[in-house]
Amino acid sequence: MIEDKIVPRNRDELEIMGYRDVLNTIHESHNFIPIKPSYILQSHRDLLKRTNLTYGGNFKSVQNYIIETKADSTQVTRFTPVAPYDTPEAVDLICKSYNRTISLQIIDPLILIPVFICDFLCIHPFNDGNGRMSRLLTLLMLYQSGYQIGKYISIEKQIEKTKYIYYNVLQNADIAWHEEKNDPTPYIKYMLQVILACYTEFEDKVRIMSSQSKGTTYDIVLAYVKEKVGKFTSADVLESCPTAGRTAALDALKKLTEEGIISRFGGGKTTFYVRNDNITQG
Repeated sequence: MIEDKIVPRNRDELEIMGYRDVLNTIHESHNFIPIKPSYILQSHRDLLKRTNLTYGGNFKSVQNYIIETKADSTQVTRFTPVAPYDTPEAVDLICKSYNRTISLQIIDPLILIPVFICDFLCIHPFNDGNGRMSRLLTLLMLYQSGYQIGKYISIEKQIEKTKYIYYNVLQNADIAWHEEKNDPTPYIKYMLQVILACYTEFEDKVRIMSSQSKGTTYDIVLAYVKEKVGKFTSADVLESCPTAGRTAALDALKKLTEEGIISRFGGGKTTFYVRNDNITQG
């Protein structure tokens, strides 16, 4: 495959490639990946296998901490996850609890999945990659429960857009977790909003693609622009207008700029566009 010939330039790119590997496995084989510690470990192994990190596929070997950085740059320990020697049992317990509860079909999966993920993050079972694993597991469990929005819209990207809220709700959800008195409601509500946002984005794309079926590339890009509020890039246009060719789409953006419908800002990779009627007049 062509993608295997891409040579990563640094650890970040290696980790992205590992994430993509696990993502592809989930897309293709979600019905054959049980929620069990052994499969979670295998996914973590694949997540880090392209790096030179030796702890991929193993639970943490040292105690980790959730650190909060204050406004004055000082750091304090906000939460202490499960100790390394208790981690295998803790992961096994949440997996068994989830599988048992989901089989009863009494509680909606959209409630159970965030609760599982909240527990997973409080355990923080790995030396590295806990956040990425939690989002991959979220996608896997949604797939298995019949919610396939992750096939079309990136849940990871939606969380990235709202990461400040994401970390804030997690901070509230882990209070008194060790005493089994924590309230996961903030995280449940947040994930429901993320999933809803993904479905809304998907509906918007379907609507735009439907309107594109009879128009020229210029018409397609113009229809996208008319619906877009705020900044957007050429990459955004190409992603949202898959029927438009790259060259024709760029030509359409140039024409729309010349016509005064949009304005171009920045240059090179930092280039973005804004509809002129979105620009506040001074």
